[in-house]
Amino acid sequence: MHPTAIVHEGAWLHPSVTVGAYSVIGAHVKVGAGTRIGPHCVIEGHTTIGADNQIFQFASLGAQPQDKKYAGEPTELVIGDRNTIREFCTFNTGTSQDAGVTRVGNDNWIMAYVHIAHDCAVGSHTILANNATLAGHVHVGDWVILGGLTGVHQFVKIGAHAMAGFASRVAQDVPPFMMIEGNPLAVRGFNIEGLRRRGFTPERLKAVKQMHRLLYRQGLTLEDAVQAIASLATEMPEAAQDIALMQSFLTASTRGIAR
Repeated sequence: MHPTAIVHEGAWLHPSVTVGAYSVIGAHVKVGAGTRIGPHCVIEGHTTIGADNQIFQFASLGAQPQDKKYAGEPTELVIGDRNTIREFCTFNTGTSQDAGVTRVGNDNWIMAYVHIAHDCAVGSHTILANNATLAGHVHVGDWVILGGLTGVHQFVKIGAHAMAGFASRVAQDVPPFMMIEGNPLAVRGFNIEGLRRRGFTPERLKAVKQMHRLLYRQGLTLEDAVQAIASLATEMPEAAQDIALMQSFLTASTRGIAR
């Protein structure tokens, strides 16, 4: 603990936590074992941070949501384990209009100037490049990659294993496995290289390729594409979980999918 750090007596920090110079930690903060907090960080609100995170200088975590309806409710920010949070990141607490919690999972690589707004839910193993911005209530699945300067509209959902290119404007839901880019946004293909790196078998890759074709290459309506995707489960049993993931995402979409 650097002598210039200000840690409220109500905060709970595991004895192995380190805190850099001039950092400020509020009364309702909890920090797990092995987490390293750099200099000039502000961690406030009802914020819970897990184990072995590295938080770089000038991060602001747990501040009030940027929502005019917020009236001081004790909402939360919950961050998991082994995340890297780089300089000038801003993560806000939730609002009572949603679950009241902003969540970040485990093993995420979150680069400088990333903003995670109120009530967002970020999964695990994601990469959010510099200046990626999530508006309120955004859900980001596991293994998602967002390129630098990408902006995600409020209430958008991005499915697992999707990838967004540099400076993408994401205003509709992005199905799992897809690769998107641009403003206006377009689906450019599916994230084949990322899936290979994660150990997807040729059979699973074949199923993802077929789902991409049904959604984007055969001129089907979304309803017809969903029905055709459902039929793949009997043809490709090894990819049954991937097909189920796609089905559940498409049927739950409320903003319409990027097409």
